Amino acid sequence: MIENKKEFKLISKKNPKSLLPNTLTIFGVCLGLSSIKFALDTNYSMAVIAIGLAALLDTLDGRVARLIKGTSKVGKELDSLTDVISFGVAPSFIMYFWTINEIGKIGWMLVLIYTVCCALRLARFNLTTFEETETWKINFFEGIPSPAGAGLILLPLILNLSDFIQFEKAPIVSSVVILTTSFLMVSKIPTYSLKRILIPRHSTIFLLSGIGIYLSLLIFYTFESLFITGLIYIVLIPISFFHYRRLNKKSKFVVKEEETEDVL
Repeated sequence: MIENKKEFKLISKKNPKSLLPNTLTIFGVCLGLSSIKFALDTNYSMAVIAIGLAALLDTLDGRVARLIKGTSKVGKELDSLTDVISFGVAPSFIMYFWTINEIGKIGWMLVLIYTVCCALRLARFNLTTFEETETWKINFFEGIPSPAGAGLILLPLILNLSDFIQFEKAPIVSSVVILTTSFLMVSKIPTYSLKRILIPRHSTIFLLSGIGIYLSLLIFYTFESLFITGLIYIVLIPISFFHYRRLNKKSKFVVKEEETEDVL
C-alpha cells in the first residue's frame, strides 16, 4: 500500500525562526478577544489595557521577525487576520458595550462600518508596493494604521477613565469619533509609519531614556498617558501630510533632473 500523505507542519523546517514572531501575533489576537470579555464584564479599564498590549505586540512581532530573519508568508497573513480582530472587531465592540448601544441600530451600524473599514485598510496595505524611486514612501502609511485607529476610537473611553475629566457617557461624541476614524483608515492621507523609524546609534541612550520615562508614566498614570499619546498622534497626522507632500515634490524634481541628464 502506497501512502501519499503530506506531513502536517505547524512550523516550516526551512524557517523555524518564524515560531517566535508568530507566537507573539497569536498572543495579540488572544488579548484582542480577551478585551471583548472584559468589556462584557464592564471592566473597561482592563479592556483598554488589553488592546494596548495587543498594539505593543503588533509592533514587536514584525521587528522581531526582521531581526531574527524569521519573516514568512504565513506570518504576514496571520498578522493581518489578527489586526482585524484586535483592532477592528474588539475596539468597536468595547465602544458598543460602553455607550453607542444607547443609540440602537445606528450604534451597531457604526460597529459594522468601522470593522469593514479596518478590513479594507489592511487588505490595501498588503497589496501596497513601491517603485525603486519611491523607497522613501516606506516611512509612511496610506491612511492611519489599524492599531492607531483602535486607539483613536477608544479615546472617549480613555478620557472617561482618566482623572482629567469625568463626564457622562456620550454616544453622539463617540459615534462622531468612530465615523471620523473609519474615514481616516480608508483615506489616502499619509501618516507616519512609526514602526520603520531608524534611530542613529549615538541617539540610542536618549531613546532608551525616553522609553523608560514613558513606561513609568504608563504605570502610574495609565489612562492620562494614553490620552495624551492619542492627542499627540492626532497632531502628527497633518504634520505627516505636509511632510509627505514636500518629500513627494522633491522626489519628482530629482526624477525630472535625471531624465533631463539622460536626454542630454
